[in-house]
Amino acid sequence: MSKFWFLLTIAAFARYAFAADNGLAITPQMGWNTWNHFGCDISEDTILSAAQAIVNYNLTRFGYEYVIMDDCWHAASRDNASGAPVADSTKFPNGIKDLSDKVHALGLKFGIYSSAGTYTCGGRFGSLGYEGIDAKTYAEWGVDYLKYDNCYNEGRAGTPLISYERYANMSRALNATGRPILYSMCNWGEDGPWNFAPNIANSWRISGDIMDNFDRYDDRCPCTSVIDCKLPGFHCAMARIIDFAAPVGQKAGHGHWNDLDMLEVGNGGMTFDEYVTHFSMWSILKSPLILGNDVTNMTNETLNIITNKAIIDINQDSNGSPANRLWKRSIDGGGDLSLWAGGLANNCYVVALLNTSPSSQTIDIEFSDVFFDQGKQAQSQTYTIYDLWQKDDSGSWGKNLGTVQGSFGNVSVGIHQTKVWRLVPASLPSQRQILDEL
Repeated sequence: MSKFWFLLTIAAFARYAFAADNGLAITPQMGWNTWNHFGCDISEDTILSAAQAIVNYNLTRFGYEYVIMDDCWHAASRDNASGAPVADSTKFPNGIKDLSDKVHALGLKFGIYSSAGTYTCGGRFGSLGYEGIDAKTYAEWGVDYLKYDNCYNEGRAGTPLISYERYANMSRALNATGRPILYSMCNWGEDGPWNFAPNIANSWRISGDIMDNFDRYDDRCPCTSVIDCKLPGFHCAMARIIDFAAPVGQKAGHGHWNDLDMLEVGNGGMTFDEYVTHFSMWSILKSPLILGNDVTNMTNETLNIITNKAIIDINQDSNGSPANRLWKRSIDGGGDLSLWAGGLANNCYVVALLNTSPSSQTIDIEFSDVFFDQGKQAQSQTYTIYDLWQKDDSGSWGKNLGTVQGSFGNVSVGIHQTKVWRLVPASLPSQRQILDEL
């Protein structure tokens, strides 16, 4: 009898442990979300115009596929009889099912928002206690993606187990519908979701909400480290979130990713080089790439950043390993210089040099640092190096800079700039051949 109960317990644990094994987000999800640019000012037209722009700009070719409607789509209250969620009939006169169908007709996928609390962050009704009916309704509407927030959680946080159970309720409800729905937890890094969310979600936020700023300190994002952060807050600068992400990359992988929050590229608060850093670091850290700008009205600079296929290929690489920070050095006058590297498929590597200081820096990059984990054989190999923010003669991102061994020297990186390279063992085919096969 004791053996029977032991096996039953193991079976039950396995059922929950693999609840997020829905076949989705094998590589980090890509798409667009309403919140960063539009906030609560959304409607059917907002969603459909953005979806059409994604198609018109051919962003689907680069992997952008989810169109996610964030907060404030809700009616004043739920259906009185069933308790089911209801949409604002003024903003969405044809209903959410019709909207979802129209997004699908464009070859895209449709996402929706709720909160694991009594209310959403925008003050609409939340899903706490209504997980079953909400998941069922979302599936009937044809929803492909749920962003699930953390506002008004009634204090049901403070330990990983408490947060786990609250978020696992929605995971179980989504799985029970039988419809594959990507589950994106947005609990701001509270209670260390990287330790418990991989069992129940496809991605989880690691910090308070991003703001469209490079490095401004804000008391509303008070933590200096994500580990044991007691108040994730919001208004977190981009460079702060990168620091938060550095130690937790080890927890991410196929089907479950650290989410550094939605992209601000194109919203106007940062310079071109800062947005390049933003997009580069989100990519090499394997964060979901969810655009947060007005995709119906983009500059060529914005379009160039978000369609850099060489950088996107790093994010979507089949190896599924976030880059690691190898060292970080403080710079006189403020900021720091940091070296990052990560393994890619086909024994290739990504290397990035990030400068958050207010002055340009020039250094030699040593392979003893880059390949510290791989040992002396990797450190002594010859590599062909490609600069992923320069174009080659054909106009494709990833200029061949030649072969290097032991180090590549005299590397200059500008103010708030990031340089990213792909290193291909010289014995392998060229990057162009590798990329063509992806």
